[in-house]
Formats: sequence, C-alpha cells, structure tokens
Amino acid sequence: MSIEKTGRLTTHVLDTASGKPAAGLSISLYRLSGETRTHLKTVTTNDDGRCDAPLLQGAEFAAGEYELVFSAGDYLRRQGAALPQPAFLDIVPIRFGMAEAAHYHVPLLISPYGYSTYRGS
Repeated sequence: MSIEKTGRLTTHVLDTASGKPAAGLSISLYRLSGETRTHLKTVTTNDDGRCDAPLLQGAEFAAGEYELVFSAGDYLRRQGAALPQPAFLDIVPIRFGMAEAAHYHVPLLISPYGYSTYRGS
C-alpha cells in the first residue's frame, strides 16, 4: 500500500512575555514570485495560539517562497502591553521557502521587544 506524500504548512504563536499561547492574533499568508507578492489568506489563532486548519495542504500546497505576516502589535496591545509609538515590533514578517512536499511548521515566539522562529515539526 503506497501513501501519497503531500505537503502542508502550519504555524502557532506563543507569547513569551506571558508564557501563554497568543490567542486572537491575525496572520496573513502570501506567495512570493520574484517581485510579486500574492495574498493567499488571512487567519486568526485560536485559544491554543494555533490555526484551526493547516494554512496550506493538498492541492493548495506548492513548493516556492512564502511570507507569513503576524500582526503582533495589535495582539500585544489587546493584552495590555504598554507599547511605545511607534511600537518596536508591530508587524512581524517571516519569509521562507518550501522546497518539497513535506510538513513545514513555522512557529513564532513573541514578546514586545523580541521574536524568534524556527522550522518546527
């Protein structure tokens, strides 16, 4: 029995300042092609800081370059963070490539003055 290998893209966001999942954070996904940036979808994280479904999967998934844009400032303000104007971190873009049909997990760890990401599992 052969299993067809398909790709998928997932993410989650953790608020490292509070030690909790970042619920209600808006994330936009774009496909990049040269200078062209195409909006694919916008989602909001659930109570666990995750999206309810993969951002891309099955026929939607294609190898290429992508950008996730996290609306960190809006989220942090709703949490009561006293952010300066302009905020040190407001919009957090993460550009990355997906070279093959595999599971790509791109998490974000945020606080008002720092963030990090990695390829998760």
